[in-house]
Amino acid sequence: MTHSRIVAILTVAAFAAAMWIIEIADTLFGGALDAAFGLRSWDLGAPWTVLTAPFMHADFTHLMSNTVPFLVLGSLVAISGGLSRFVWTTLIVMAVSGIGVWLLSAPGTLTVGASGLVFGYFGYTVLRGIVERRTVDIVIMICVIIFYGTLIWGVLPQSAGVSWQAHLFGFLGGLLAAWFLPTRTRPRPPVQGGYGGPYPGYRY
Repeated sequence: MTHSRIVAILTVAAFAAAMWIIEIADTLFGGALDAAFGLRSWDLGAPWTVLTAPFMHADFTHLMSNTVPFLVLGSLVAISGGLSRFVWTTLIVMAVSGIGVWLLSAPGTLTVGASGLVFGYFGYTVLRGIVERRTVDIVIMICVIIFYGTLIWGVLPQSAGVSWQAHLFGFLGGLLAAWFLPTRTRPRPPVQGGYGGPYPGYRY
């Protein structure tokens, strides 16, 4: 495993640890952090909450339900693409999910939680296997579909208080990241013998 992938996996773990530290602090402050850093729809005063809301959670039950899929799917994104790809995927998913929540939630609704990222990583790992067609990405895609395939139903409106908007637009953000992030290429070495020119670049 490359250094970039190891650092990316450690970054996933650090993000999850930060969520727990923040929730402990938020509990001590009586939910003040959620109010300050959560995403409030149709509020133009704090656009930066698009980046902070995924780290906030309503309570420890909410946080625990997100922690394991965040660690698993986030680590799979890290393994697939390394640190740079993981960071860009995370930012794209945050932006798309946040904008969708901001636009489609009732005005003044406060939304918190990492489920948008979870659905974004889910969408990314599924589509990336099709786009890249590398063995590692295909294996990851198959495993994600087997173990997390039922997540797809979360993009539909269901229980009150659950942000299907974050799920749907997080998933779409993951698809966008998988499709648009550039595929790295490198040339194959020249063939010894009758043909000395390099083969066309290939994906890895």
